[in-house]
Amino acid sequence: MMLQLESQFPGTRMPKSTKTAVLVIGGAEDKIHGREILHNFFYRSGSGQSRIAIIPSASREPALIGERYHRIFADMGAQEIRVLDIRDRTQGSDPLILEYMANCTGVFLTGGDQLRLCGLLAETPMMEKLLQRVHLGEITLAGTSAGAAAMGHQMIGGGGSGESPNRSLVEMATGLGIIPEIVVDQHFHNRNRMARLMSAMAAHPNKLGIGIDEDTCALFEQDGLLHVMGKGTVTIIDPGEMSYTNESYIGAKDPISLHNLRVHILCHGDRYHIHQRSLMSQKF
Repeated sequence: MMLQLESQFPGTRMPKSTKTAVLVIGGAEDKIHGREILHNFFYRSGSGQSRIAIIPSASREPALIGERYHRIFADMGAQEIRVLDIRDRTQGSDPLILEYMANCTGVFLTGGDQLRLCGLLAETPMMEKLLQRVHLGEITLAGTSAGAAAMGHQMIGGGGSGESPNRSLVEMATGLGIIPEIVVDQHFHNRNRMARLMSAMAAHPNKLGIGIDEDTCALFEQDGLLHVMGKGTVTIIDPGEMSYTNESYIGAKDPISLHNLRVHILCHGDRYHIHQRSLMSQKF
């Protein structure tokens, strides 16, 4: 299991009982009733000692969405909350933003447009600091909807649904690279996106496809263990043993063949190891 690391920044040590994690949320998470997923992010960020950064840059209404999450985490009892309303790439070098990114204990990326999110944040000093702290296990990161889609190095930027797998069904772009091994699709079964994620896997067979339903979270521990929580499912598409695909030489709208593709459907309490590409029998 992941060991809790002490932060290099004075006064930012996480409570010893808290393990940092990356929460990849399929969108439309419960914000009113049990708030299970949001409570888990709050706990993993340090509970009453948490200092949370909300980044609503993916949204067309960043002030509105930022304030909504600010109220939620304030009601939970966070020690400090700041909305980092970044609307220009130059803000990613702002000393005040960099200082808070170096000292906060949790970062929440809201929904919206993942292309906008990556356009504003990718390769900025702020994002470099965030990546560093995530990989050192110093900070908890959550992304919902567009914030989830941006987690991989290869990202689904857009596309369609409800068709057979084909190249025109998915538009790929470069994500934030927080978990480089995966390609995420969100609102998954709710918007009939199975064929879209399969189309992405045909083009990127070295990645692992993760489809996450609404109000559902794939929680990644530092050691690569994925926990599922929420009311829907997480779909794992593993092309590691795929024996054949015609993806590279067919027309853009022709159907794709994918032979020997491995698919898992996981629900609350199920676990999967993304490095071993295997299911774990023990529930959490």
